[in-house]
Amino acid sequence: MDWLTGIQNAVNYVEEHLTEEIDYDKVAREAACSSFYFQRIFGILCGISLGDYIRNRRLTLAGHELCASDHKVIDIALKYGYESPESFTRAFSKFHGLTPSEAKKDGSKLKSFSRISVKITLSGGSIMDYKIVEKEAFDIIEKVESHSIENAVNKKSIPDFWTRAHSDGTVKKLLEAASDRSYIFGVCYGSLPENAKTFDYSIAAAYNKDATVPEGFRRTTIPARTWAVFECKGAMPGAIQDLWYKICSEFFPTSSYQPTYEMDIEAYTGGDMSSPEYRSEIWIPVIKK
Repeated sequence: MDWLTGIQNAVNYVEEHLTEEIDYDKVAREAACSSFYFQRIFGILCGISLGDYIRNRRLTLAGHELCASDHKVIDIALKYGYESPESFTRAFSKFHGLTPSEAKKDGSKLKSFSRISVKITLSGGSIMDYKIVEKEAFDIIEKVESHSIENAVNKKSIPDFWTRAHSDGTVKKLLEAASDRSYIFGVCYGSLPENAKTFDYSIAAAYNKDATVPEGFRRTTIPARTWAVFECKGAMPGAIQDLWYKICSEFFPTSSYQPTYEMDIEAYTGGDMSSPEYRSEIWIPVIKK
C-alpha cells in the first residue's frame, strides 16, 4: 500500500464511523502504521489533530441535521457521541457560534468543516537535501519522558521538555558524557503496543563509553539501520516543521523508500536557533518499498 492511499483509507474509515466510538488503533491499521505515527503524520499533513478533525466533522454533520430535520437536540447529541445535551451545547456553540436551539431557526448561519481528501498537488519543484546512509548500531545517553500520543497534547509537552532540559542542567550533563558534541538529539520512539496511550521521547547525545551514566539517564543502543537523513536550514521551530511537511507530502509519496515507523531523530547543532542560517537534520529509518 502506498503512503497516500493508506492515509486516505484511514480518513474514509473515520468518515464511515463518525456516529460511533472511533478506535484510533483501528483507524491507523487502515494506513498500515501505529496509532501514534498515524496521528503524527495526519497532524503534519493536515494541520489539525485527528481528534479535532473528528470533532469538527461531527459538529458539522450535527448542524446539518438540526437544520434539516425535526430531531431533538438530545437525540443528535447522543448520535454524535456527546453524553449530555449540556456538553453538546457547549461544543456546538464554540464551533458554530450559536446554540443548537438557535440552529433550528430559519436563516441560521452555521459553519462547515469539509471532509479531507488526500492528494498530491504539483505546485512547482522544491529541493530537499537528503542522503541515504547505512549506519551501524550506536549508543546514546538519553533523558527519557513519556508523552501522550495525542498530537494536540505532545505538540506542547515536548517543547516544554526541551525548555526544562536547558534550564535544569540536562543538556549540560548530556554534553559532558557525549562522544560527539556536534549534535543534541530529539529521539521519538514509535514501536508501541496496541492501545498505547503514551510514547517515549528523549533528549540525547552520542554516548562516550568511558563516561558514567548520570542518575536519571539511560544508555540505549540505536540499532543498525538504513537512514534517510534530511538537511534543514532555518530558524526553529518553523524550518524543521516545514521540512517534516515536505518529507510527508513530497518525499515518501514519490520516493522508493518508506519509513519503518520504529523511531525518528531530530539532530540539533549548536548555535543560534533563531538564525535563518541555523543547521539541523531529521533522521528517519527506512526500507525499500
